Amino acid sequence: QVQLVESGGGLVQTGDSLRLSCAASGRTDRISVIGWFRQAPGKEREYVAAIRFSDGRTTYSDSIQGRFTISRDNAKNTVKLQMNSLKPEDTAVYYCAAKFDSSSNTASMARSSYYDSWGQGTQVTVST
Repeated sequence: QVQLVESGGGLVQTGDSLRLSCAASGRTDRISVIGWFRQAPGKEREYVAAIRFSDGRTTYSDSIQGRFTISRDNAKNTVKLQMNSLKPEDTAVYYCAAKFDSSSNTASMARSSYYDSWGQGTQVTVST
């Protein structure tokens, strides 16, 4: 079993930065991919970014391309999401998710149904 805990959310202003963390514990050796998703009130869960552990390959949604960066801290079993130039439309609950034991292709990494385990989420609010 793998547990995921997100942290780092908060209230910021337009143009500010935040760095979210996803800390994994338990059978972390089984993790193949960590993805970040977000869900705004009244909207469906949306893909943000993902990182594949086997080769470090990263993918991003078009809506955040160039502003957000996903990275992995191997020693700490943590995946971070650096978010720059934040906009009000980035306001959402951000979730990290893990896929186990899979040779993942990048198309699959963007689908929420692909993932096996989810964290509880962390709120990000961007004010105007």
